Amino acid sequence: MDAAASAPAVPQPFSPPASSVLSLDFGRLKSKIETYLRPEDVGRVEAAYHFSAAAHQGQMRISGEPYISHPVAVTDIIADWHLDPQALMAALLHDVMEDTHISKQEIAERFGKVTAELVDGLSKLDKIEFRSQEEAQAENFRKMLLAMASDLRVILIKLADRLHNMRTLDCVRPSKRRRIATETLDIYAPIANRLGLNTLYRELQELSFEHKYPMRFRALSRAIKAARGNRREVIGKVLSAVEERLPQWGISADVQGREKHLFSIYRKMVEKRLSFSQVLDIYGVRVIVCDVPTCYQVIGALHSLYKPVPGKFKDYIAIPKANGYQSLHTTLIGPFGTPVEIQVRTSEMHHIAESGVASHWLYKDDERTLTELQQRTHSWLQSLLELQSTSGEATEFLEHVKVDLFPGEVYVFTPQGRILSLPRGSSPVDFAYAVHTDIGNRCVACRINGDLMPLRTELRNGDQVEIITAAHANPNPAWLSYVRTGKARAQLRHFLKNAQHEESVTLGERLLNQALRPHGLTIGQISAFAWDRFLRDRGVRSKKVVFSDIGLGKRLPVIVARRLAEAQDQESGRPDVIKPKPAGAIHISGSEGVAIQLASCCQPIPGDPIIGVIRKGKGLEVHRHDCNAIAKVRGDRGRWVDVEWEPGQERSFEATLRLLTKEGRGVLAHVASAISDADCNIQNVSMDSDQGMYIALNLTVQVRDRMHLATVMRAVRRVPEVVRLARGRTDSRPS
Repeated sequence: MDAAASAPAVPQPFSPPASSVLSLDFGRLKSKIETYLRPEDVGRVEAAYHFSAAAHQGQMRISGEPYISHPVAVTDIIADWHLDPQALMAALLHDVMEDTHISKQEIAERFGKVTAELVDGLSKLDKIEFRSQEEAQAENFRKMLLAMASDLRVILIKLADRLHNMRTLDCVRPSKRRRIATETLDIYAPIANRLGLNTLYRELQELSFEHKYPMRFRALSRAIKAARGNRREVIGKVLSAVEERLPQWGISADVQGREKHLFSIYRKMVEKRLSFSQVLDIYGVRVIVCDVPTCYQVIGALHSLYKPVPGKFKDYIAIPKANGYQSLHTTLIGPFGTPVEIQVRTSEMHHIAESGVASHWLYKDDERTLTELQQRTHSWLQSLLELQSTSGEATEFLEHVKVDLFPGEVYVFTPQGRILSLPRGSSPVDFAYAVHTDIGNRCVACRINGDLMPLRTELRNGDQVEIITAAHANPNPAWLSYVRTGKARAQLRHFLKNAQHEESVTLGERLLNQALRPHGLTIGQISAFAWDRFLRDRGVRSKKVVFSDIGLGKRLPVIVARRLAEAQDQESGRPDVIKPKPAGAIHISGSEGVAIQLASCCQPIPGDPIIGVIRKGKGLEVHRHDCNAIAKVRGDRGRWVDVEWEPGQERSFEATLRLLTKEGRGVLAHVASAISDADCNIQNVSMDSDQGMYIALNLTVQVRDRMHLATVMRAVRRVPEVVRLARGRTDSRPS
């Protein structure tokens, strides 16, 4: 809906306008579309204009203009992209379903099903405008991107609608103006950039900057105006030198001077903490030539004219940006030591740089006929649908997509030489998920440029990455701390949520079985009647939900067991008093995963007496019996359960050793050697040398059980420099 529209007037029944004379605005639009549409299609668009004008008759914008001027202006914008008749008609009609009594069926009968679907998609987006509440904004954003994924014309019309609203935002009150400018800068401008609509992207940024920070905008405008004289002298000299040098190399080119946009200058000042006088590259040069080989010749000619700045040459022709942008970029030291940015591209690249995916608009079902840019756009839209399916809440979806909208790309290679574009700061885990979800889920290690490297390594431009997978590997929750791409983050969260649900269901069954034993029952003996009554009384969908809630600590197993036993008694006529049976302990292996966790405060290992504490929303946490963190919990029988170690453990457990040693050369080496001789691995070491003549060491070691830990501690005590040794723990109260 038009951001500057007033409340809709009383809808009028459709009838042709009283005057047969077209408005001047539509007259200009008609002249524009006649250059590329067939006469019969122009007639259909004109009919849509008459229909929209009649539907909006009597409605006015806040500015005082007739409302129809807004749909005509939106259509005029997309006509510059040579969109098809259906899109033009939808743009003219995009507000009639919301602001009048015109139905989707009536639009379909008059202008076709495709046009009606486009109008319906646009109307759905406008029914809920962005609110200040994050959830409402995120939900509407999700709807918009899903509509875009089904038909890209929806977002193109929506972007044109937003551009016209931004151009006419002066009439809106300041608070609403800032809100609309903020969401345009956060959402719409990045989408325009991702689709390669550079001209639209820049204008949306400039208008948003002007309305969000009016004082800063005016101050920066004045500063640039004052600086134009001196700096234009520099760019004039550079232009003259370039225009003189290129013909000497036999190159015919169109050389243009360009001024950086205000928002680009402002963002650079903020990000690099510069004053305006320190921003030197306000002006640049663009060289447009006929073909790709000439682009590289131009770079050679320019580097012979001025010295290039090392590390500032970027080849976006060989490796285009994700939105299809192609150019060669270089920065030269021009007259008076002023850096000047040069862009070199072909005329076709220039056209794509300004209009992006709309520059060669096609609607074909056969993907083989699509251009490379359209295929990349199509892949991105499909990835949005995948993110939608794996993201739980709208705010989570918004977070994932925003990561992809602000990439700052790094380009890496697969072992087969295929190029992948990832956000700057990405890790091999991001790379693995970008190749395929299954590769990400089964990833265990990686090789970067042939060398084994940690999975948290930050990828750099030109890295060749090989992912090593294992059939039974699972994602590590720690990956969430360093992955950058929306897909990796969404898939990790999706996997971990599912894993937690499955594990909590299994744990819940075990806890409930344990709680039913004093009643002389097992889960298998509970009748369908008893279960149905329990689920109905508590409004729960299924038994699995009950098990999951118990496993996550949201329901107490003793309470559920009591209610099920009562329902079972009523059905079978059993006496109320049942001879209690001892409840068996739950067996713990230490590798259960998300629903059962070993407490980090006391680090229990096999052989330690243990107790299980039910933590709401997090499942079962296993502590040592003497752990200070569970002192208060032990008095509440509903919050803990008996647990014991499962025999025959074959995995390693972490334990902390705290040592006080004499200061001297090779002490750490002697201690490490003793631990290694005891068939034990050191996982982490920290030390505090501020102990006078002594050093305090904290060692995290991996042991099989308590007996193995005792062997390790005996070996360490035999080191002459060791003064004191104890098993460490960091007792704290569980949340």
